[in-house]
Amino acid sequence: MASGVYKAQKKDGTVYYRANIHYHAKHVSLGSYATQAQAAEVYTKARALLDDPSATLPHVFFQQEYAAIPYDKIVILLNFRDNGMYLGTPIYLKSAHYFVYYLSPEIELKFDNDDLFYYSSHRILRRGGHLYTNDYGMQVSLLSRYGIKNYAVAGVDYEFVNGDPTDLRYANVRNINPYYGVSRIDNNGRISYLTRIHINGNYQIGIYNSETEAAIAYNQAVDLAKAAGIDRNYPTNYIAGLSASEYANIYTRIRVSRAYREYLGIS
Repeated sequence: MASGVYKAQKKDGTVYYRANIHYHAKHVSLGSYATQAQAAEVYTKARALLDDPSATLPHVFFQQEYAAIPYDKIVILLNFRDNGMYLGTPIYLKSAHYFVYYLSPEIELKFDNDDLFYYSSHRILRRGGHLYTNDYGMQVSLLSRYGIKNYAVAGVDYEFVNGDPTDLRYANVRNINPYYGVSRIDNNGRISYLTRIHINGNYQIGIYNSETEAAIAYNQAVDLAKAAGIDRNYPTNYIAGLSASEYANIYTRIRVSRAYREYLGIS
């Protein structure tokens, strides 16, 4: 058997070959392959990669010499070589403050090092333009880590401060509308907040001076819908920083539109 290659067998009896490389007292998996020759080539190229000081990211992805090595294994090996840290996902540490996660050879996602532990144990997946991880059997949107809702619209509900949607460092992701049913309105510098609820289409609840009032108005609209017999699992807004009495005072004072009450048949 070639160096770094191990024969294995699936439950159905199919034989395949695993490639592993030993580096700095660590056995690093290089993947599984249908033939011994493929596994041996990956091992040989990986050894050459680790010994090649000119091999740097992202240029090495496009060097034919290393084309046999899966791109994520290239990242893992070079990060281990250059930064002395073995991580199981395609992460490369850039500085003491941030790292790059290679979603593909062409796409680099930037994150604060505060997220290093999470993304070193959670692989990022992509479906269309949606980025997510699998967490305890559930699909978790990357944007949910910033308090951004699943239905949020880029440029309306959130924005990337520097215009780069691959820069997911916290300072670059601004959550414009963190509450359900609330949209921010900028009328020549005058800011107000529109509240809507979805019942056979979006139904306007009102326009409010503060984001908190708009969020509580949405909660009131949900309560009224349930009282009118509309059986839907509406989420509600949690307002951090408000005591129960403060919340109750605003809830009592806030008014939803007369048209909405009439639609529900509530006076």
